[in-house]
Amino acid sequence: MTPIHAPDVLISEVGPRDGLQSVSGTMSTAAKCLWIDALAAAGLREIEVASFVPPKLLPQMADAAQVVQHALRHTHITVMALVPNLRGAETALRSGARKITLPISASQAHCLANVRKTREDMVAELRAVVALRDAIAPGVPVEAAISTAFGCTLQGQVPEDDVLRLAVACAEAGASDVGLSDTTGMGNPAQTTRLFKRLFQEIGERTGAAHMHNTRGLGLANCLAAYEVGVRTFDSSLGGLGGCPYAPGASGNVVTEDLVFMFEAMGVSTGIDWPTLMAAREPLKAGLPGETLYGMTPEAGLPKGWRG
Repeated sequence: MTPIHAPDVLISEVGPRDGLQSVSGTMSTAAKCLWIDALAAAGLREIEVASFVPPKLLPQMADAAQVVQHALRHTHITVMALVPNLRGAETALRSGARKITLPISASQAHCLANVRKTREDMVAELRAVVALRDAIAPGVPVEAAISTAFGCTLQGQVPEDDVLRLAVACAEAGASDVGLSDTTGMGNPAQTTRLFKRLFQEIGERTGAAHMHNTRGLGLANCLAAYEVGVRTFDSSLGGLGGCPYAPGASGNVVTEDLVFMFEAMGVSTGIDWPTLMAAREPLKAGLPGETLYGMTPEAGLPKGWRG
């Protein structure tokens, strides 16, 4: 039997969560499900489909449990959900989420604004989430996402030593992996290289995803820098939707379409089918009429003779 070649990198699509929580409109549950179906058809293997937060805070995520249940029909994808606390984690796990992510800010100011807790409180919350996972859903990965790891619009510069200390604390609290997020788009390639190198030195294989924003146009460059030091999981959002309601000035995520093109053009396989990925923009447009979608490659098209 010929072995099946696993793609070289994992593109984790965060649009249905990070993208939708950052727009003013609310996509209907039916439209979300159609969009997730289209993303799954394109070959995406991990999709963050919802955030389990109080509906009064994020009405766009009020149907989180329904969306998770629908996404679970796609047995080839990891259905991921963001949870801000133990209560959200329990609801997500009981809904069937196959991976949960807990955001913990390296910036104390952003942590207090985002989840109303200190960094130390959030590490304790992570420890409780891991214990709950062990009790009711053994084997489900719990990811710690270190937000504002590259700078914060509320606090300003975030010392790299603070980022690394927090990452180590999260690993010691039981996180399956620890990723770094450029929540405010303040990072640059040299900084990305340095931080991820240090993260690998501190926690090794538990180094997780690079979650980059394109606020200042450096999203792809930062992803490439992370790749070159060994990162193999990258968060991105179809059409570049996304941001953070609690980080003034933070704008969209790295565009999935551009990220896939970059890697495939380099000969780095993503496992994603380009025409089907482009087709996934249509249910997004239909579900959020009038919302601006981004992406250089969708506008320019593929080069003549493309073989990616």
